[in-house]
Amino acid sequence: MIDADGYRSNVGIILANASTQVLWAKRIRQDAWQFPQGGIQRNESPEQALYRELEEELGLKPEHVKVLGVTRDWLRYRLPNRMIRRGRHPVCVGQKQKWFMLRINCDECLVHFNATPHPEFDGWRWVDYWLPLREVVAFKREVYREALNQLAPLLGVELREAGGERREAQQLLREAGGGRREAQQQQQKT
Repeated sequence: MIDADGYRSNVGIILANASTQVLWAKRIRQDAWQFPQGGIQRNESPEQALYRELEEELGLKPEHVKVLGVTRDWLRYRLPNRMIRRGRHPVCVGQKQKWFMLRINCDECLVHFNATPHPEFDGWRWVDYWLPLREVVAFKREVYREALNQLAPLLGVELREAGGERREAQQLLREAGGGRREAQQQQQKT
């Protein structure tokens, strides 16, 4: 369903394990990773859409998870102009999403992608809670940051300020650079 402003109603799913890692899914035949998400159908509540998408995308049923919480408001992202399909009516300019935090309470071997004839994912892995901010496509990054920050207290995860992953990446580069300098200095001594 697309609203009057051109935003498609959608649910996002953050599935956590007991170690506060989150399920990070690989889009089929692509080197692109994201949280599972999907559109809300007419006359469907966000929670109903959550359970439908959970089964379609990950093969999990309601009894396989526990809902820990949901974002307060709709979180919106706008699609880049090159991705907007102007020939369709109504025109969709982006997504407005309710994000759900779930905890898996079954064996992870139940996660599978063959629940539908056209799966969206072909791989997944457990990752650090904040890693998706570094790997998600840029136009979704602020929505991911807001959803992860709103839902972090449900898992006891420390909040991450805006730009935190940028500083973390810069620190890693400095450390890597320091390692190279040390190696160069060691070579000069020999």
